[in-house]
Amino acid sequence: RDFQDDGDEDPDLLVPAIPEDTPQIPYSPPQRSDDEILQRSREYYELMAERRTVRSFSPEPIPQEVLDNLIKTAGTSPSGAHTEPWTFIVVQDPEMKSAIREIVEEEEELNYNQRMSRQWVTDLKPFATKPVKPYLSDAPALVLVFRQTHSWREDGKKRMHYYSEISTAIAAGILLAAIQYCGLVALTSTPLNCNARLRDLLSRPLNERLELLLPVGRPHKGDHSPGPSTEETRRHYG
Repeated sequence: RDFQDDGDEDPDLLVPAIPEDTPQIPYSPPQRSDDEILQRSREYYELMAERRTVRSFSPEPIPQEVLDNLIKTAGTSPSGAHTEPWTFIVVQDPEMKSAIREIVEEEEELNYNQRMSRQWVTDLKPFATKPVKPYLSDAPALVLVFRQTHSWREDGKKRMHYYSEISTAIAAGILLAAIQYCGLVALTSTPLNCNARLRDLLSRPLNERLELLLPVGRPHKGDHSPGPSTEETRRHYG
């Protein structure tokens, strides 16, 4: 539907989602030598290779400026037609975290026992996942990533968000990399069938859909997590 013309619209009356006179800013990144590029690529890979999915968090709080910088970094992501179709909700209040946990655990109980296939539940056994999610109240911060299917222009007409799923996924990937870079950890959880209830709890509009729920913090001492894949990363060069 996003790619179809609005048949009742006069083409001469259509306007871009962002102003046509949006300034084009000169871009002059530092020019680096091949040796420096190689060194930086190695260092970044080694840092990212240490990333793990963590389910046990220390309750030690995260400085507010750190959380602000993480969200700002995610907001640098590219997006279809520059629509930036994401909303990041940071929850630190203990009562709100408990309310989120209650909703997720209620839905997960149904997911594990009724909605998910036996094979799906079996595939999760190596990770010891269960309907009980203590990390949702233990982690000092929860970052809920919502995708905006569309927004509204000043004239009241709908503003389409093209490639909103891909754009939001890229932003979430940049957020995860930023979390790793600053020395924190996260769990990439995707609460099944929780979108409507969590959206209502957080007073989000109907054009937003929950994509990810990320507990963020420091790992609890003694935590164990799955190791890296033993398979060589799939890559091909043409």
